[in-house]
Amino acid sequence: MKNLIDDGRPIFVQIAERIEDDIIEGGLPEETQVPSTNQFAVFYKINPATAAKGVNLLVDEGILYKKRGIGMFVAEGARSLVIEKRKEQFFEQYVVTMIREAERLGITAEQLTDMIQRGDKKR
Repeated sequence: MKNLIDDGRPIFVQIAERIEDDIIEGGLPEETQVPSTNQFAVFYKINPATAAKGVNLLVDEGILYKKRGIGMFVAEGARSLVIEKRKEQFFEQYVVTMIREAERLGITAEQLTDMIQRGDKKR
């Protein structure tokens, strides 16, 4: 488990994102058990209810599911769900914002494409 970054976002959201990161990166494959809310609470030194809120957020989205009496597990197709969710967030947070700023600055679509390609070459 990675440490939480306190950037003003709710802790339960950060818990959910950490689980999603592990799913995307392959650390939590489909049908594997995720750490319990008590394990999250101990590791991050947070209230178990806060950890549960983050886990339940992913249950509500169909990314995790509960096996009664056993714990929470990664749902089949969860990785694809998380990737699609993150792509949409990326689009809204970065692409739409970038296009709006480009419009304010008078940057054409062609110029913006050139800038992106130039940035890609610098990587």
